[in-house]
Amino acid sequence: MDRVSAPGRIRIAVIGCGNRGGDVYARHLAAQGAEITYLIEPRSGRLETVAARHGVPPQRQLRRWQDFFALGRVADAVVIASPDDQHVEACLAALELGYSVLLEKPIGLAEEQLDVLLDAEARSAGRVTVCHVLRTSPFFLAVEQVLRSGRLGQLVGITLAENVAFWHYAHSYVRGNWRASPPTAPFILAKSVHDLDVLRWLAAAPPLRVESQGGLHHFRPEHRPAEAADRCVECPVPCPYDARRFYRGRPEHEWPVAVLTAGGQSLEEALQHGPYGECVYLGKNNVPDHQAVNVTFANGVTAQLTSSAFTHNNTRTLKLLGSAGELRGQMETGEIEIHDFLSGEVQTRHTPTEGVHGGGDVGMVAAWLASLRGEASVLTPLSESLDSHRMAFAAERSRLGA
Repeated sequence: MDRVSAPGRIRIAVIGCGNRGGDVYARHLAAQGAEITYLIEPRSGRLETVAARHGVPPQRQLRRWQDFFALGRVADAVVIASPDDQHVEACLAALELGYSVLLEKPIGLAEEQLDVLLDAEARSAGRVTVCHVLRTSPFFLAVEQVLRSGRLGQLVGITLAENVAFWHYAHSYVRGNWRASPPTAPFILAKSVHDLDVLRWLAAAPPLRVESQGGLHHFRPEHRPAEAADRCVECPVPCPYDARRFYRGRPEHEWPVAVLTAGGQSLEEALQHGPYGECVYLGKNNVPDHQAVNVTFANGVTAQLTSSAFTHNNTRTLKLLGSAGELRGQMETGEIEIHDFLSGEVQTRHTPTEGVHGGGDVGMVAAWLASLRGEASVLTPLSESLDSHRMAFAAERSRLGA
């Protein structure tokens, strides 16, 4: 017999039990009082692990999202954190049943899907919240507060850098799931759509023009050292991208090592046989390792975004250029400097930095639950979230000269 949901608790179905769905959103939702009632995941080992964590019985563990939606409306809301190419189809099915959806980015892999989803939401009782988690991080909330206070005067320009970090890029975009596009999203969409959304949010206007340059500069077979082995565990060459340096000594239950061991194998087995132990110069990746994007918004604000693998820290750095002042910030440290042109004063603030995305994941889940309870409106309308994706698709066309 099915377990009955606790009175008053929001019942959530999670489609996709990978790192984002199973380890991030499901955990935060449960910690904030929601009940995880259905799990949908094709990998049996991963499904069982997450189900045991949340007490989801076997009859509510499904392998296919189509089978879940065939049950009708059996939950209050749905998280979609399946592979990127399944997002739109699953979200359309959810909206057809009137579900509100927390949708992991990217929304989809084709620009024409954006309007299809927007039209479907307009016909549905449900609403789609895209997981643009930087909007709920204490750092960017503080930046936005300073900007809206008027202390900087008229906003003229934004400079944002996503410092991916050399080891993170190698993990996710050389060895990991996002190393080849297609079939996955382009790098600027997969990695930096959060940043494009921040630019749209701070500029407070839709984009008018987008241009971009970039490419795969380093992680190519021609840069492979002559003595390098195909796998790091067998390689005698000193290398900054040695997988043994990345993963050994890190907690196995935490990202990024948890990605390697998610299927039940040990870390050493993964390094010896899986993609995360391969040489970064094998040529199995094709996404840019350095890309710059220029955006002009409808109100005249211009913005520059640089996303690069070739950085030490995994963080974001920011400048807001205004007629009365300048703001400088560094997300990893939580430090914000405000330079006042009239007084010459410099004010320094420090924001909390705990948690993934600087605390943005926790804040995103809290904001979504508040909207489901009717305590607040949806954090960002889908129509505005789509602008970040339109910018990403335009940037990729520009980069490729299309």
